[in-house]
Amino acid sequence: MEQVTGRRSEHAAQGRGSTNDSSVTRTVALVTVVVGAMAFAVIAALRVPWDVVPGRLPDVRPGEVFTSAQLREADHLAGWSRAWSWSSLAVSLLVALWLGFGRRGRAAVERLRGPWPVRLVVAVVGLTLIGTLVTLPFGIALRQLRLDAGLAAGSWAAWGVDVLTADLVRVVATTIGLAALIGCARALPRLWPLVAGLGAAVLVVLGSFVYPVLVEPLSNNFDSLPEGPLRQDVLALARAEGVKVDDVLVADASRRTTTLNAYVSGFGDTRRVVLYDTLVDGTPRSEVLTVVAHELAHARYDDVLTGTALGAAGAMAGVGLLGLLLTGRRRGMSPAEVAAVPRVLALVAAGSLLALPLQNTISRQLEMRADRTALEYTRDPAAFSAMQDRLSTRAKADPTPPAWSQFWFGSHPTVLQRIGLARLLASSGDAGD
Repeated sequence: MEQVTGRRSEHAAQGRGSTNDSSVTRTVALVTVVVGAMAFAVIAALRVPWDVVPGRLPDVRPGEVFTSAQLREADHLAGWSRAWSWSSLAVSLLVALWLGFGRRGRAAVERLRGPWPVRLVVAVVGLTLIGTLVTLPFGIALRQLRLDAGLAAGSWAAWGVDVLTADLVRVVATTIGLAALIGCARALPRLWPLVAGLGAAVLVVLGSFVYPVLVEPLSNNFDSLPEGPLRQDVLALARAEGVKVDDVLVADASRRTTTLNAYVSGFGDTRRVVLYDTLVDGTPRSEVLTVVAHELAHARYDDVLTGTALGAAGAMAGVGLLGLLLTGRRRGMSPAEVAAVPRVLALVAAGSLLALPLQNTISRQLEMRADRTALEYTRDPAAFSAMQDRLSTRAKADPTPPAWSQFWFGSHPTVLQRIGLARLLASSGDAGD
């Protein structure tokens, strides 16, 4: 009976959609794209520091910073890491496109039973598991590579739990987004691109806000930075940068990695500054403070909020593009159908990949400003450069990635660019002597 009821409601939704003037929906979708794109452009123009570097960065040769052995090791690791990562990306995208635009994906979803919300959850879980399984060999190879290089820690069982946890988070987030999309398309067949676009923007903001308190604790345990000279220096640095910090957290990252890192997440009441325990333990205090100053700069300029606002505008434009791609007599697919889920996810996957250059270009600018701010407040370019050397050496990172790879996938400036910035500011007197 549930199957019959579900089918009738879905066919009714399809019937309503088929009688609508598709040109109206496409016009609404186009307006949604334009509004989202204009909002993105305005936010990027006002919030992104496009002129953060005061001049041309000096050239820093790899041999000035790293030994020949370190460069060979980094080159070996980077080459194989790219091979496994790019292979995983290619396979996952091809499978998503095959399921989304071939007959099998839609046919499999159409065979599901029950009300549409139930079928949606089952479809998302199934597609997520397929994506995980087809990329699992590459993930295993990449983890083994990192284990052999001494970069990964923990058992394979713990790694498997992390994979399943990430899948669970992805299923929940994807299901919420698709449920909102399908609900809008069923309730407002003409206006759904605009309403769903606004809804997607709201979900991005809410997701970014609650991420530190709902998602991050699934992967790590957090403790306050212990009382002592380092904590005192960190709080003093926060006061100097004008950042209100109630606490600084330390994550137990050493149970899965040996690399050094820190980050800022959330905004408003959920904003937090987090240091890896691998960074706190055994790293000279002056170098830790340069990392902290960098992260505090992100908090000072509300970079997480900037990224969230850009993501919200981008999500709105993306939903508008979905409306343009899915609406029309020749499209043969309505977003009100659960059977459209594989195609929607395929389009999102392709769109996300195509958006990476713009996303990472903005990210690099924000990171460069945080570097400059850290140098200006710590006034210790030597410690900053030493920390960049340590971070890169510890991670065995490639100091000279291919230009196109850095453009497409690089979310941070290269280590040589960051050291070049320290030298530039030191020579101009903006970062001390």
